[in-house]
Amino acid sequence: MSRRKRGPHPGGRQPHRGGAKSGSFDAPNRHPVARPGHQSGSAPRDRSGTAATPDSGPDSGGRQGAGDWLYGLHAVAAALANPARRWHRLIATPEGRDALSHMLGPDRQPAARLEILARDAIDRLLPAGAVHQGIAVQVTPLDPADFDALLATAASSADAILMVLDQVTDPHNVGAILRSAAAFGARAVVVPERHAPRVSGVLAKAASGAVDVIPLARVVNLSRALRQMKEAGFWCIGLDAAAAQTLAEADLSGRIALVLGAEGEGLRRLTRETCDATLRLPTQPPISSLNVSNAAAVALYELARRRATK
Repeated sequence: MSRRKRGPHPGGRQPHRGGAKSGSFDAPNRHPVARPGHQSGSAPRDRSGTAATPDSGPDSGGRQGAGDWLYGLHAVAAALANPARRWHRLIATPEGRDALSHMLGPDRQPAARLEILARDAIDRLLPAGAVHQGIAVQVTPLDPADFDALLATAASSADAILMVLDQVTDPHNVGAILRSAAAFGARAVVVPERHAPRVSGVLAKAASGAVDVIPLARVVNLSRALRQMKEAGFWCIGLDAAAAQTLAEADLSGRIALVLGAEGEGLRRLTRETCDATLRLPTQPPISSLNVSNAAAVALYELARRRATK
């Protein structure tokens, strides 16, 4: 497949035609992407109106090892609103309960199984230093989104945005990028199966609820996934501080896959070579680069701004 070329003005390239190829990625429990970032199927709502359902299986009751703890008001509220979530234990201080009740609204109140605990009791259940805001929920991890289904869905939109992370391993950064991706309308975040953090409480807190809003797909081979995106009509743009052209100077119309590398190392060679183009942010000396999550937010804003003003 020949490399596509693109100039700085709209209309400077023609996207690949045709749908996404069938991939060979090993995402467990493959499922259609009916709702971002969620397991296949949907759980029934409980009588309280909360979308997530308490697990009635053998791991219920909050035993150690029953699931992962998510904490912080936005992360917990988003998990409870996600019909694909299974939760085991919901705990809060009186103040945390009131804040959650206010956020959920009168029609989606916390379930009857909410346990009221003292703040120091919650501290003992969570990692040291966890900023939990007096609220936490123990959950079953969500399955990764199926990449092939996700790509097929995204390719049906003429101006879809995908975010691709090349070995970004810090959970705070990945969580912040998920939050920005959800806020600025990206369809999904794609990461390699290896050298990417698991969805922990730390990551979910940084994502501020986005873990339960936007799909997170894990792929075995990132370069192969980028080639599939190109064949589905996506223009793959790598952010690189050494690029000659800035985002502001480039044609950002159509389907875009925005690719960011690890902080420090940047994009790997094969990833950079697979991208259609590399662009940079117009940073000024002596600060030549931004934290990867900040760079992602700036780039996503520019893409969203272009789409809002076209």
